[in-house]
Amino acid sequence: MKKLILVAFIFLCNISIAQSRKSFEMTPEQVAELQTKKMTLDLDLNANQQKEVKALLLEEAKKREAIKKEMNARSEEEKNFTSDEKYKKQIEILDNQIELKAKMKKILSQEQMAKWEEHQSQRKEKIDNAKRKAKKHREEKF
Repeated sequence: MKKLILVAFIFLCNISIAQSRKSFEMTPEQVAELQTKKMTLDLDLNANQQKEVKALLLEEAKKREAIKKEMNARSEEEKNFTSDEKYKKQIEILDNQIELKAKMKKILSQEQMAKWEEHQSQRKEKIDNAKRKAKKHREEKF
C-alpha cells in the first residue's frame, strides 16, 4: 500500500512539473525582447542597433515558433521524418543561420561581431554536450 501511494505521489509530481513547463512558454515577441536585452548587456549595443537586432531576432523567433509547431504536429501524428525530409530540414536550418549571421554582420561592429560569434560557439557547444548526455542517458536505459 505504501508503495502504491509513493508511486501515485511521484506520478502526480511529474504531471504538475510538466504542466508548469508548458505554461512558461514565451511568445516570439517576448523571446526577441529578452535576447535583445541580453545582447545589449553583452555587446553594449546602441539604440539603433537594439532596434535593428530586436526586429531581426523577432523574425528569427517567429521562424523557430513555426518550426516548433510543425514538429509538434508531426509528432502528434506519429509520423517520422524520412531521410530526405531530415536533410531538407537541416539545410533549411543552416540556411537560416547563415542568413542571420550575414544580417548581424551588417548591424554589429567587428568587435561586437567577434564577441557574438564567441557566444554562439559556446552556446552550440553547450547544446552539443546536452545532446550527448541525453543520448548516453537513453542508451543506458535500454
